[in-house]
Amino acid sequence: MKVDIKSQWFSLASKYTKDDFLINSLWLEISKHYSEKNRYYHTLSHIQNMLLQAKSFEDKIVDFDALLFAIWYHDIVYKSTKKDNEEKSALFAKKSLKSLNFNENQLKNIQDLILSTKKDFLILDKNMDNAYLLDFDLSILGSDWDTYRNYTIQIRKEYKIYPDFMYKPGRKKVLQHFLERETLYFTKAYQVTHENRARENLKKELELL
Repeated sequence: MKVDIKSQWFSLASKYTKDDFLINSLWLEISKHYSEKNRYYHTLSHIQNMLLQAKSFEDKIVDFDALLFAIWYHDIVYKSTKKDNEEKSALFAKKSLKSLNFNENQLKNIQDLILSTKKDFLILDKNMDNAYLLDFDLSILGSDWDTYRNYTIQIRKEYKIYPDFMYKPGRKKVLQHFLERETLYFTKAYQVTHENRARENLKKELELL
């Protein structure tokens, strides 16, 4: 997993710098964060899954590289006890990617894409890039039940610091929030392939809590 995903990072970053030492140091930083001991779902496997989905929709995405960098950095700061992970991840991305000679507009777009994952609502609407990013991130909700169930177990482990009497009400609130949305997904493609199953999974998890 890590070897394959590492090559994907090098392929992307090398388009913006020829400094292999810099590319590798950024990779080591990414790998270290996504391999933290309290992560069970928000790992490099999640990043790989999103990268694979992005590749499938490359022809639909306007700024593909910005989307890819947003995927790489959107969960780089992740503490289940904190409420500012996305803000910190966006700042982390800005600091890291400045070394790759991004212009301010590109950096701002990447930061906004990352920030949009906080509440899973669009920030950028000039094209569908932000919509695709959010749908890739939420695709797990519309997976088969066994995959979804495993995801819920991983999320519970990430929140293991909280006892059930605290975790369950919070989780129920999140699930109900999703179910109250007009649509969970922002692109037609994901509304067709993922929407119905996602709602079934969310309702089933609610019943089990």
